[in-house]
Amino acid sequence: MNKNNYALIMAGGVGSRFWPVSRTEFPKQFIDFFGVGKTLIQSTYERFLKICPPENIFIVTNEIYTDIIKEQLPAISDNQILAEPIMRNTAPCISYGSMKIAQLNPDATIVVAPSDHTITNQDAFVEAIEHSLQAAAQNDVLITLGIKPSRPDTGYGYIQYTDNTLKSDHLIHKVKTFTEKPNLELAKSFLQSGDFLWNAGIFIWSARSINKAFQKHLPDMHEIFYQGNSVFNTTLEQEFIGAAYQQCTNISIDFGIMEKAENVYVLPADFGWSDLGTWASIYDLAEHDYVGNAVIPSEKVMMFNSSNCMVNVPKDKLVILQDLHDYIVVEASNTLLICPRSSEQSIKQIVADVKSKFGTQYI
Repeated sequence: MNKNNYALIMAGGVGSRFWPVSRTEFPKQFIDFFGVGKTLIQSTYERFLKICPPENIFIVTNEIYTDIIKEQLPAISDNQILAEPIMRNTAPCISYGSMKIAQLNPDATIVVAPSDHTITNQDAFVEAIEHSLQAAAQNDVLITLGIKPSRPDTGYGYIQYTDNTLKSDHLIHKVKTFTEKPNLELAKSFLQSGDFLWNAGIFIWSARSINKAFQKHLPDMHEIFYQGNSVFNTTLEQEFIGAAYQQCTNISIDFGIMEKAENVYVLPADFGWSDLGTWASIYDLAEHDYVGNAVIPSEKVMMFNSSNCMVNVPKDKLVILQDLHDYIVVEASNTLLICPRSSEQSIKQIVADVKSKFGTQYI
């Protein structure tokens, strides 16, 4: 295993679209949605053990989740947890992580990935990441993984690529454009054109290349974290980060770097990827009964003349559903949500309304 391979796993989101199961105090990355005995972050961590030495895997998260990470990933040391004092989107956490890793190993190549995705073909995933890490080690490039689309999905961002490839690797293509979640007609045209991929939000680069990109495209942010080089990986790091984050703008790596840089490339890949963004994504991946119901767990749920429902309730709860079709039924922490599957995009607004009326006790 290459000692220069590092992973930075982003685990700071709150997952409001999975409310009420996902809460601010215990969000979706720490939940076992499929009843397989592993949470999303545990599954993600295990995938990267096949790519990086265990001491080279870092978790960036909100400081309020540090104890949960220590509990779910007991092999992780304190120095491998990057605790953010406030949420500032993905650019600051990637700049922080890249500087910290570069201070440990200037020759590092880094894969940055969310903690809440599912991968069904582990071998293909490992092959794609290792392929990209090798290219990133040899070239001054910023690589992202693009997933070959199977449908005109409006919930994903899209990457358009050209026929131009790396001289050393003809599988890795130059990126032409990034498009955020398109409408249905545009998504259909993307599929028909054949040169668009889903944006998986997984990035691969050398520590040198990404830090150089921050210096060019987000110079103020680069300077903020550059000042921490003398304290990274020491007992003074957390105090420095507390002050540094107060100075950072709230901006994503996509807007801040990827859409501006000229050395951005994509590796088209297909490894059974899903961005678990909504209950629909859980429903699609879960096991179904003969009439399309996905019930997790299923021990005490009884369905009568009901079909195509997504049901997630406590294990000891007896639930009977009669004449219910195409619904989401979820319960957690004394909160019950019953919602048509076609209306699940409104859950985020429902959460905002609940917070407005009842405060944060249910959020």
